[in-house]
Amino acid sequence: QVRLVESGGGKVQTGGSLTLSCAAFGFSLDYEAIAWFRQAPGEEREWVSCSSSDGSGYYSDSVKGRFTISRDDNKRTVTLQMTDLEPEDTAMYYCATKLYSSRPWCGVYNPLSPSVMAYWGKGTRVTVST
Repeated sequence: QVRLVESGGGKVQTGGSLTLSCAAFGFSLDYEAIAWFRQAPGEEREWVSCSSSDGSGYYSDSVKGRFTISRDDNKRTVTLQMTDLEPEDTAMYYCATKLYSSRPWCGVYNPLSPSVMAYWGKGTRVTVST
């Protein structure tokens, strides 16, 4: 059974840092890209970052230079390091994947649409206060 489980959310002040993790179950992470999305209250879900199967990282303009995505295929985990956090980063953060795609999608679309994803975690909440 495919499952994605996020962890690491919390509350921080402006300028603080958090590291989110996405644990993958039910499939081999080695050949799959994983994406992070976020959704603020009253807003649409938006793409944040993705890690392609070769380890390349891609970012939305709003987080580029502040967030870093990495992966450990042996630990079946994709990590999103978030620094210099701003109140605008407050949202529920989700990891997602398409799985078994015949065409690459991470690094191809900017922004990446949530409709491309087939599997989602339940999310982890990030709150940044002033």
